[in-house]
Amino acid sequence: MALCGTVSLANAAELVIGQVAPLSGVLASTGKQMVVGGKIYFDHINAQGGVHGALIRQDVVDDGYKVADTVRLTREMLARPEVVALFGFAGTANVTQLLTDGVLDVGGAALVAPYTGGESLRNPFNPWIFHVRVGYAAEAEHMVQQVTTLGMKRIAVMYQDDGFGKAGLQGVENALTKRGLKMAAAAGYERNTDKVEEAVRQIKASDAQAVIMISVNKPSAAFVKQYRESGGGAQLYNISVVDPAELVKLAGLKNVHGLGISQVVPYPFGTSLPVVRQYQELLKKYAPAEVVNYTSFEEFVGAKVLVEALRRAGPNPTRAKVVKALESMNSYDTGGITVGYSPSNRIGSRFVEVTVVGSTGKLLK
Repeated sequence: MALCGTVSLANAAELVIGQVAPLSGVLASTGKQMVVGGKIYFDHINAQGGVHGALIRQDVVDDGYKVADTVRLTREMLARPEVVALFGFAGTANVTQLLTDGVLDVGGAALVAPYTGGESLRNPFNPWIFHVRVGYAAEAEHMVQQVTTLGMKRIAVMYQDDGFGKAGLQGVENALTKRGLKMAAAAGYERNTDKVEEAVRQIKASDAQAVIMISVNKPSAAFVKQYRESGGGAQLYNISVVDPAELVKLAGLKNVHGLGISQVVPYPFGTSLPVVRQYQELLKKYAPAEVVNYTSFEEFVGAKVLVEALRRAGPNPTRAKVVKALESMNSYDTGGITVGYSPSNRIGSRFVEVTVVGSTGKLLK
């Protein structure tokens, strides 16, 4: 679906951005927010006349968070010469497969702001992916640091059994090893399901003091609900990819209250940063039915980065010019969040902090 008007493809005054997102399946609510975050900024730029007179068109297709669909749809997207860049895909396993299959190499287009912290996408270095967020290893380190500072030593992990979950699991393991600690339990669940009963059983039996979840909305909510209702009393943490509003809706506020969530962009509910104020204002203007949300804010920042690259690439940009333009952004201030790349660096930001779900269901810093 094209989200920004219908300008003929033959018309040069158009910049097509390809986005493959999970608009159905277990990550559908996240996928929707990812699209909204980009859309409100692209709409804003188009309302001002576009970039060098060309309007941005965000072409979005749904992969249902399925790896094979991500690969197929990305190939189709990159076969279209008018697509100048890719934006905001989701899933560590999904994006890793694009690298494994050489899809990005063949296409030669930048993928900006994918919604994943997988280390396999950062290390070894690859030239195509421009991350706005820090990796899961840094998030895991931050959560373990917080837990151990509070004096907790028995830490368990509930993880999605795929590239995403294993990246986070490895991050927690490394952070514990660094502190001379062993994991109390590591319990996986199958990707694209919310079957977490066995994980609940294993972690409950481990008598962990803290549980770090490397999981997406539905299985996270299922775990929290079942674990709490079976009498589990550990402090719970989740990696940044979950939507707290969705967790409250699915698991109930009583169960989710007190859950810690690591975040990779600043708090979007405040008003101190110019980029946050702009995001809130454009969300109200271009997507009035949507509420402030970490996911849409992260992709909003990613959209600002991509638009700046399109500006720097000049009129009639090519895929290669966009990649070069991104590499030239060694310190780009989006309005209080600075993102930087170079020919040898693709990790734009190192920001990470932990928020907590408060008694009303709102996130507190």
